[in-house]
Amino acid sequence: MRELSREDLRSCCASARWVEEVAARGPYRDLDGLRRASGPALAALAWDDVLEALAAHPRIGERPGGAGREAAWSRSEQSGAADAGRGVLDALREGNAAYESRFGHVYLVCATGRDADDLLALLRGRLGNDEETERAVVRDELSKIVALRLAKLWEGR
Repeated sequence: MRELSREDLRSCCASARWVEEVAARGPYRDLDGLRRASGPALAALAWDDVLEALAAHPRIGERPGGAGREAAWSRSEQSGAADAGRGVLDALREGNAAYESRFGHVYLVCATGRDADDLLALLRGRLGNDEETERAVVRDELSKIVALRLAKLWEGR
């Protein structure tokens, strides 16, 4: 059985409500049990809680600084955009600004395994979503990111 600290959990999802829910259900026997606790806790988040989680995520195409675990994970997750050309990075920057203006929060996407062109195409496609649809997409992307980060945390990476 493993007890995970709130700081460890916060590196996976910055929503205080999610951290408290998942911490309260511990300790955990295995990663599957941890993920089973995380899923319902994420699904139950109010939109303000989701926004709190989003605030910890860097913009796609911008490499986060810092030496913390979450910054290192973000750099790794966005590594597919690291070698993008100036034109694609400029388009991502413009797309991020348009997205934030339209939806009021950072464009969140599970970037693991995706290159900059793919991330840009997804961004452009999502700009056409209505608010309700986009919120559902954001929740799904957040769930994917949290699941990947929980595995990294559990494995000690």
